[in-house]
Amino acid sequence: MRQDDYAKYAVFADSLEKSFGKKEDKVVAVKGVSLRVEKGELYGIIGPDGAGKTTLFRILATLMLPDSGTAYVDGFDISGDYRLIRDRLGYMPGKFSLYPDLTVKENLEFFASVFGTTIKENYHLIKDIYERLEPFEKRKASKLSGGMKQKLALCCALIHFPDILFLDEPTTGVDPSSRREFWDMLSSIRKYGISVVVSTAYMDEASRCDRISMMSQGRFIGTGTPAEIIDSFDRRLIAVSSDEMFRLLRDLRDISDVDYCYTFGDVHHVVLREDSLASPDNLSAVLVDKFKHENVAAAYCKPTMEDCFMLYESKLV
Repeated sequence: MRQDDYAKYAVFADSLEKSFGKKEDKVVAVKGVSLRVEKGELYGIIGPDGAGKTTLFRILATLMLPDSGTAYVDGFDISGDYRLIRDRLGYMPGKFSLYPDLTVKENLEFFASVFGTTIKENYHLIKDIYERLEPFEKRKASKLSGGMKQKLALCCALIHFPDILFLDEPTTGVDPSSRREFWDMLSSIRKYGISVVVSTAYMDEASRCDRISMMSQGRFIGTGTPAEIIDSFDRRLIAVSSDEMFRLLRDLRDISDVDYCYTFGDVHHVVLREDSLASPDNLSAVLVDKFKHENVAAAYCKPTMEDCFMLYESKLV
């Protein structure tokens, strides 16, 4: 591709690899990752802890170099053009990294000054977020609640009006209400044309993204819109419960028609083998007759993003 072609994307990455450790105990954190993020898009990287999300974000944010592969952010090479990228980039790491001894306002003023701007110049961008912080603007950052720290970090990442915003697990450790509020804030800043790439371990947050990539063991295992991912679930899925849920999970795994199963809320989700002729009724019969379970309930259910992740992960070799 030509340089102009890379500039069409907010992020263009091809075959990124990154390992840590020596040969005998090497850990591959990112393995053959390719990524295309359209400009103005809200793109999610979804996966559990240890999947490689943070390493990928540090590479794209020019904080570390990949072992191999190429990546361009806003059309600039992460290897040679890192200074240009950093001027255009807003980055919010997973760990709270603002200055704990500075107040809310002092942190914001400092980050604005680093990029040669002022709070006043770009206040319109953070107004809806910062208004919730104003009653605490003289409070030290270390004394804020988790949700308030999150809002302050987002303001500091936005205050220079970046073209692209990288948010590494921004909702980890905050309450459900603050998580929902944070995603509402992300939706509101998109009207300014900012491209957003966000990682999360919460599968339910995937629905707030335009497109997502599911990540496991350093690899992307599925990419598409949330609807496309859900529609790709091509197996029969049954929700099962009984009076003895712990024993039920063990017994389900001993049934030949069951490919795999796992706990999902107050039921167990069962994925049947592709060649299985089983149904909820005869699965219930086996659990009652052979395993002596009582009050068994089994019914087909619609897949969620968690179910899709489990299916894609089961196909990893």
